[in-house]
Amino acid sequence: MTSSNVWTAPSSTGKERFLSISAAAALTAASAAHVTTIIAVPAWAMFMGWVAYYTRGHSARDGLANYACLALGIGLGLIAVMAVGALSPSVGTFALPIVVLVVATLVVSLRAVPGLSNIPAYFLGVVTVFAAHVQPTLYAMAELGLAGAIGSLAAWFASHWQQRLASQ
Repeated sequence: MTSSNVWTAPSSTGKERFLSISAAAALTAASAAHVTTIIAVPAWAMFMGWVAYYTRGHSARDGLANYACLALGIGLGLIAVMAVGALSPSVGTFALPIVVLVVATLVVSLRAVPGLSNIPAYFLGVVTVFAAHVQPTLYAMAELGLAGAIGSLAAWFASHWQQRLASQ
């Protein structure tokens, strides 16, 4: 089994390797979830960072760029929450669609920024904010950003551990 097919079903001779690769991801996820519990950040937000890691490339550099897009998306999400709150008194139920139009235009336009053109990671950040139902504060940015960072780091670790197991 090579690193390019660690997700495929095992052959009759590769079951141990297949299971060890699965266990590597599971143990890493469990460890990351434990860390989020200890430091009191949402475990589900950690998994947003994990997913963001896999949106484009698997190197440390790609992972850092993916996380940067996630973190910027969290920032955009917090700004969007503030904008909805500010616009709601004057435009009512149109506040959310107006803000979504602006944020989506901005995010999709960021595809032109070299190294930071990861649209799915930006949207994962925005979704993280809306799913968290948090007030737009620096604390919320730090909490969600830290959870995402733990997830991205865990995904990088799991990916590299799995590659090593696959190449044995």
